[in-house]
Amino acid sequence: MARELVLGVDAGHTVTKAVLFDATGRAVARGSGTLPLKTPRPHWVERDMDEVWRTAFQAIAACLADAGPDAGRAVAAVGLAGHGDGLYAVDGRGRPVRAGIVAMDTRAEPVLDEWRGTPVWSRALELSGTVPFAGSPAALLAWLARHEPGVLRQARWLLSCKDWLRLRLTGAVATDPTDASASFADMRRGGYSPELLDLYGLGALAGLLPPVLACDAVSGTVTREAAALTGLTVGTPVVTGAHDVDAAALGVGGTTPGELCLIAGSFSINQVVSERPVVDPRWQVRHFVRPGQWMTMSTSPASVANLEWFLRVTGAPADQRFGVHEAIGREVEACLDGPSEVLFHPFVYGSPHPHPASGTFLGLRGWHGRGHLLRALMEGVVLNHRWHVDALCSKLPIAGAAGRLTGGAAHSAVWSQMFADALRRPVVVTDAQESAARGAALLAATAAGLLDDVTDPRATPAVLRRHEPRPGRVAVLDEAYAVYREALEALEPVWARLDAPEPPE
Repeated sequence: MARELVLGVDAGHTVTKAVLFDATGRAVARGSGTLPLKTPRPHWVERDMDEVWRTAFQAIAACLADAGPDAGRAVAAVGLAGHGDGLYAVDGRGRPVRAGIVAMDTRAEPVLDEWRGTPVWSRALELSGTVPFAGSPAALLAWLARHEPGVLRQARWLLSCKDWLRLRLTGAVATDPTDASASFADMRRGGYSPELLDLYGLGALAGLLPPVLACDAVSGTVTREAAALTGLTVGTPVVTGAHDVDAAALGVGGTTPGELCLIAGSFSINQVVSERPVVDPRWQVRHFVRPGQWMTMSTSPASVANLEWFLRVTGAPADQRFGVHEAIGREVEACLDGPSEVLFHPFVYGSPHPHPASGTFLGLRGWHGRGHLLRALMEGVVLNHRWHVDALCSKLPIAGAAGRLTGGAAHSAVWSQMFADALRRPVVVTDAQESAARGAALLAATAAGLLDDVTDPRATPAVLRRHEPRPGRVAVLDEAYAVYREALEALEPVWARLDAPEPPE
C-alpha cells in the first residue's frame, strides 16, 4: 500500500483529536477522545498523564479504523501538536513523576507576585519576549522547587504535552522551537538561555530540558508497543511538531506576516506572525515554525472553556440534532435583539489581567433566562478576544484584511458573527475544522516529501464562511465593551477580596 496519507494528532486541554489527511490537507478520517480536567485543590488544574496517552492512542486507533482496513500502512508520517506551557515531568524510565499540569493552573500566582516589579520581570521580557504567567514552565518549576522538591529530584525530563505523546509513541525525547520558547529560550538567537534559567533560580534544572529539533524533523519512529495500541505501522516516522497555536495557524493558512489569526478554544489566542520580534508585557513573542519568524500572541485562559463549564453546570441543550453549537445558537438568537442587558467576564479559569479576576455575571434580572446567560457568555468571550486584539494592534502592523477564526467558537455561525461585529473587521472560517491537527499533518507531509513546505499552495484551505461586521451589532458591542472595561476596573478590589487562598498543607 502506498504511503500517501499523514496523521495529525492534536492534544488540547480536554480533547485529543487524531485526523488522517491526504497530502493536500483534506481530512479523510477522524477519531477523538475527551479527558476531563482535574482540580484536586483550589487553583490546581491537572491531568493524569497515563490517561492523556490512553486518550491519544484510542483516538488514533479510532481514526485509522474509520479509514478502513490496513489504513496504518498508508501513513507516511505522523505530526504532533498539543497545548503549550504547563508541565509533564517524567523520570529516566519515561514514567510520570506526578500528574501533568496544564496551562490553566494558577497555583504559582504567589511566585509571580514576588517577581513582578523586580528585575526578573523586565529581564525575562527582554530576553525571552514574554513575562511568565501562572501556567508557564518557569512559574510552575519555581513552585515545584518550593513545594514538591522531590518531584524535581525524580525527574529526568520536563516535557510539554505533545512531547509526552512523542515519548510514548517513539521512546524518543525531543521538543521543537515553538514549545521550547515557552519560558527558557533566547528570543533572538534561539536555544535555551542559561541566563534565563538563572534569572528564575532554575539553573540547576538545565539538564532536564529536552533537545530542540526543527518542527518538520523526524524525531523518532513508532515503536512496536505503540503500533499495537494505535494501528500504526512499526517504524512510521514521527515529526517533532509544534505548539498547537502555531499548528493551528498553519492549518487555517494564517501564516502570512501581519495576518490576524484567532483561536477560540480553551484559551483565547490572538496571534500574528511577524518577521521581527516586538515585545510588550501584554503578549508573548515565541519562535514560529519557520526559522527567522516569530509568533506574537496575546492570550488568556478565557475563551470557549467558559462554555464547557457553563454546560457542565447547567446541562447541555436537549435538542442537539444538528450539534451542540447549532442548538446553543438557536437559544442565543432568540435573545439577540436589543442592547446587551447581561454582562459576563469570562474568567472562570483565569484572565489576562494581573489582579485575580474571576468569572462574573452582572445585570441579571428575574426575566432573564438561559438564552440571555448564553448570549452574555458568548459576548464576554468575544470582548476578551477584543481586548487582546486591541493590544496587538497598538504596536504591530496587522493587516486590515479578514481575521481567520478557528477553535470551538468557529463551529457556531452565531458566535463567529459576534467576532466580526466586536472586532469591527471581517472574519473568515475555513474548512480546516481540526486546524491544529491539520497543521501538524502538514509538517508531517513536508517531512515525508509529500509537500514542498508547509505553505505549499496545494494545501491552501478553502473559505467556508465569511462574516462581515453589521453596523447595528457593532454599535451594541462597542457599548458592551465600554461597560465591560468599566466593570473590569471597578471590580478589581472586589475580586481581590473574593479570591480563594489555597488551603494550608
